Amino acid sequence: MYDLIIIGSGPAGLSAAVYGKRAGFNILVIEKDSMSGGQVLNTHEVDNYLGMPGINGFDMGMEFHRHAKEMGVLFKNVQVTGIEKTNCNSFVITTEDGTEETNSIIIATGATHALLNVSGEERLTGRGVSYCATCDGAFFRNKTVAVVGGGDVAAEDAIFLSRICAKVYLIHRRDSLRAAKSLQDQLFEASNVEVVWNSAVEEICGEEQVEELKVYCKKDDRHYTMAVDGIFIAVGLRPNTGLVRDIVACDEGGYIIAGEDCVTKTPGIFAAGDVRTKMLRQIVTAVADGANAVASAERYMLQN
Repeated sequence: MYDLIIIGSGPAGLSAAVYGKRAGFNILVIEKDSMSGGQVLNTHEVDNYLGMPGINGFDMGMEFHRHAKEMGVLFKNVQVTGIEKTNCNSFVITTEDGTEETNSIIIATGATHALLNVSGEERLTGRGVSYCATCDGAFFRNKTVAVVGGGDVAAEDAIFLSRICAKVYLIHRRDSLRAAKSLQDQLFEASNVEVVWNSAVEEICGEEQVEELKVYCKKDDRHYTMAVDGIFIAVGLRPNTGLVRDIVACDEGGYIIAGEDCVTKTPGIFAAGDVRTKMLRQIVTAVADGANAVASAERYMLQN
C-alpha cells in the first residue's frame, strides 16, 4: 500500500514526487514512456525557466528526474489500464503487469499538442517547429515566422509574436477565423501580421532548422513556398485524460476540473500540470501544481 501514486512523470509529476518524498510519503511514480520529462524532452532550448536560461529541454527533463531519483522516489515504467476506488477509500491501480494500491493519486499525465502530420514536422520539432509561442517566441526576435490555426490560441500566438518578430504569417485553412472578435480586432490591427486564407501547410522544409514551408491555397488551387525561420502550430491541445474520464469530472475539452489547489471532484484524486483546467500551461506552472497537489493530498490523508 502506497500513500501516494503519481501517474505521469513530466515536470508536474516529478515536482510532486520531490515534494511528496519531503513530506515523508511512501510514493510510486508510474510512467508509460521509457523516460521521464514529458513534452520538455522534445524542446531544443528552454529560456524562460528561472535560474536555468538556455538549458536544453532534454537535459532539463533528466535533471528533474535525477532530483527525484536521488530523493529515493520509486519509478515504474508501465502503462496504467484502470483505476478503481475500494470500499476502504483507497484506490487500486491496474497496470499491464499487475495492480498497486494507494491512499491517494495525483494525475499528471499532461496533454498532447495536435499535430499537422506533415513531412518535416517531427524532424524539425525544437528546431523551428514549436507548439508554444510564449515558450519559444523569444528565439525568433526580428525574424519571420508562421502560425498555423484559426482559433483563440492561434490568434493569441500571432498577436504575441507580432510584438517581437519582423513578420508573422497566420495560415488558416478557411476564409474566416474561429477566434473571439476581440482577438481578431487586435490581430488585424497588427501591421506586420498577414493572414493567409484558405491555405494549408503541406511540408516543413529545412536541413538543421526550418527554412521554408510548402503551402497549398485551395481557393486558387496553387502550390507555393513561403520562407520562414519558424512555425508555431496551434491547431489544438488534447489532454491525456482518457484513462480517468469515468472517475473524475472533466470540462468539455477533456481537462480535469481542478483549481490551483489541484483538488478534483473525486476525493483522494488530484490533478497537476497540463492535464487540469488552467489559464497558463508552462513548465513553471506544472512544477507549482506538483507542490500544490502534494499539499492537498497531505490535507486529504490527515482528514481521512
